[in-house]
Amino acid sequence: MVKVMATGTFDLLHMGHIYYLKEAKKLGDLLAVVVATDATVRKLKHDPITPQEIRVNLIKELKVVDEAYLGHEEDMYSIVEEIKPDIIALGFDQVHDADIIKKELKKRKLNVQVVRLSKYQGESDLEGTRRIIQKVIAAHEFQKKMQRIEGEP
Repeated sequence: MVKVMATGTFDLLHMGHIYYLKEAKKLGDLLAVVVATDATVRKLKHDPITPQEIRVNLIKELKVVDEAYLGHEEDMYSIVEEIKPDIIALGFDQVHDADIIKKELKKRKLNVQVVRLSKYQGESDLEGTRRIIQKVIAAHEFQKKMQRIEGEP
């Protein structure tokens, strides 16, 4: 049985995330997903919109996912040692350097293949978390503007 590990923030779940997880699952028999902690999200991206517990539970509910875990803040490789995947699937836009990961895995005597997946070629402007946030902000700004025009408090 081939175990694949995928990782991510998964804040504001969207079709790009679903594509990534489906493509990762195609690489093996079992998909284990590691969700970044709130502290990690703050360090790498932004304040998370959805708390880590909810993000893990949402990922657990996806039929493509077999196992879901909350990541570790201090040592991102300790979760790899726990899960013992055969393959780590990296998303096309994840900041992780595959070569650095491979070197660290080898140093820890972990025989894990690292695969960079292709980009999701969707057609919506709601396929990325940043774009979803921009849409929400724009809608909120429009609503505030309309309230001022209409004389509402």
